Amino acid sequence: MSSPRSDRHSDILDLLVLTQIKGLGPARIGALLRKAQTPEAIFRFSRHDLISTPGIGATLAESIASELRNHPHTSRIRNDAARMLDKLPAQGITIVTLLDPSYPPLLREIYDPPPCLFIRGNLECANATTLAVVGTRNATAYGKKATDRITTQLASAGVTIVSGLAYGIDTAAHHATLQAGGTTIAVLAGGVDNPYTDPKGKLWPRIAEHGALVSEEWPNTPIAPNLFPKRNRIISGLSQGTLIVESHNKGGSLITAASAIEQNREVFAIPGPIFSRSSEGPNNLIERGQAKLVTSAGSILAELMPSLIQPTLFAEPAPHQPQKTPLSKQEQLILTALQEGPLHIDIIAQQTNIPSPELLVILFDMELQHQVEQHPGQIFTSSG
Repeated sequence: MSSPRSDRHSDILDLLVLTQIKGLGPARIGALLRKAQTPEAIFRFSRHDLISTPGIGATLAESIASELRNHPHTSRIRNDAARMLDKLPAQGITIVTLLDPSYPPLLREIYDPPPCLFIRGNLECANATTLAVVGTRNATAYGKKATDRITTQLASAGVTIVSGLAYGIDTAAHHATLQAGGTTIAVLAGGVDNPYTDPKGKLWPRIAEHGALVSEEWPNTPIAPNLFPKRNRIISGLSQGTLIVESHNKGGSLITAASAIEQNREVFAIPGPIFSRSSEGPNNLIERGQAKLVTSAGSILAELMPSLIQPTLFAEPAPHQPQKTPLSKQEQLILTALQEGPLHIDIIAQQTNIPSPELLVILFDMELQHQVEQHPGQIFTSSG
């Protein structure tokens, strides 16, 4: 008799193979699992079994049947999956599947839950009250300040904050949560072994320590445009509600909002100036009645945690007291330049010889550390 561990290992391998078969997305794999009960049984399905599964017609059934019958391509996938699983412990990565009791219950409820999740950290925080906080990469000073204030209040109330570790609002939400001593989940579009927006590891190790990094993509999967909508449905799927801070009318955050609406989850939005393109998305959601207007954590908690009665949580939070870390050479150059007074980002780039793309990342990180402040027109000043 095989052990539970070997059975689980076999189930994981079977699920990983299924995720790589063309035409079998998460929803169809879920339908097959409900019919077959085990992944292994799916590989023994007849053409009739496949056709009678919701969402699988005759043409797709023929294609899938061909793949499942010891097709060389399927065998290669299984071998690749086995080698990948052997490497996960050394990378600090675990895997949870739809068959595991520890699979996040909210995510299990959506139409197309990922069959497998790769995790760095501890995903138990997904069982608490959860809220997605998302927004534009090109966040304004207003958006970042609003994110910092509301996310700090929510984290202090015990809400787990879910976001996508993108530049801008996402990063601000993760950072504020950690500063408040809360838990946070970062859902990645690529593999969890490569948090591409934080290559120097300034944020993601703390997220893994006080929450988790999550992805349905195999490790070493590079990012691609088609992976972001898939990622966004997981962000909303893990969350009881989604807060849109800033977004253009066609921003990726609105895909997350649409996913939340489709999943019958709450949607909240922070209003912004009617002349700001960054406020078009949330303002339109509010105007169409698709999102509840919020200006503080109180109205969000009233929906997610109605039994919570702690008015002091909604007061203006005390200023952060971040831990002092040694300044890098580039940060020192920037602060020296800003001693002259407010400077446009182009002038800072000229005076420090830091390329503009790299400078934007450094300045954003310094904003999070309350070392500099950004003003309209990409003008920066020292916070000292």
